[in-house]
Amino acid sequence: MSARWPTAAFSRLSLRQIMLIAAIDGTGSLKRASQKIGMSQPRATKALREVEELTSRTLFTRTNRGLLPTVAGDCMIRHATTLLAQLSSLEEEIQGLSEVEWSQLRIGTIMGAVPYVTETISAYLRRFPRTRIEIVEDTSVELLRLLDRGLLDLVIGRSSVTATPQHYNVKAFHDETLSVVANQAHPLVRRKRVSLQDLTDSRWIVYTAAMPMRVLLEREFEHAGLGFPVALLETRSALTTISLIQADPNTVALLSSDVAGFFVNFGMARVLPMHLSSKSEPYEVITRRGLGLSDTIKRFLVQLSMGVADMDE
Repeated sequence: MSARWPTAAFSRLSLRQIMLIAAIDGTGSLKRASQKIGMSQPRATKALREVEELTSRTLFTRTNRGLLPTVAGDCMIRHATTLLAQLSSLEEEIQGLSEVEWSQLRIGTIMGAVPYVTETISAYLRRFPRTRIEIVEDTSVELLRLLDRGLLDLVIGRSSVTATPQHYNVKAFHDETLSVVANQAHPLVRRKRVSLQDLTDSRWIVYTAAMPMRVLLEREFEHAGLGFPVALLETRSALTTISLIQADPNTVALLSSDVAGFFVNFGMARVLPMHLSSKSEPYEVITRRGLGLSDTIKRFLVQLSMGVADMDE
């Protein structure tokens, strides 16, 4: 795919100006931003003015809380941080060439997909052992923010949480099934059938509000004609979830069946015999639209194997 060249105006943007925009986002202050990148404040003021003239947009407004980005400013920040992250990635790859061609891959994954992703990574490393892999586990919202800033190469999560789906290439690749897990000493683990009504007095460990799995659980309670539990423990961490389950016999959690199976296999929890009417969204592999994919990313997408290798470059 041939490169798209910027217009004459945007081609005059300098790397120092791009660094300044990113630094303002990180500090909220032109003075602190100029200090961070080693630029005098008068020069920083002039540089910001030049960028606003080139783009014909006001990028920041001054408030008593510092500089706040406008809509155009948010757009500039997102692309500035991505460009800087790509330059850092380029530097690492170039330096890696002198280390017998080591490559790097930065993967973001939601908790439910962790067992699937780790199996894929293990298979990938057997084929390409000279790969450094960074794995970040968080919610889809946080992972997409990191992807936007160029701090991740791809995300295994769900694009339904974003208001800007047009920014991404998205491919569903693995269906998720769900299970309710409990402490092995929970009074209901020996029942042949358990309902939500039976669990109204249990303490639920849940994702934070508005996350897809939390929304699904709320929908299950609504369909059952029950109020959503108020005795909640909210966490994004699989380790915290299982630690909480083991600490209290009356705790339960809704997890992906892959994660639940992992805990059960190691004797850390039991799956309750329940039927859930709601269907979970499939896992998706998500990359930034319009950015070229390195050979390392392409090879990993092939390893995922469910047709994701043909995502747009």
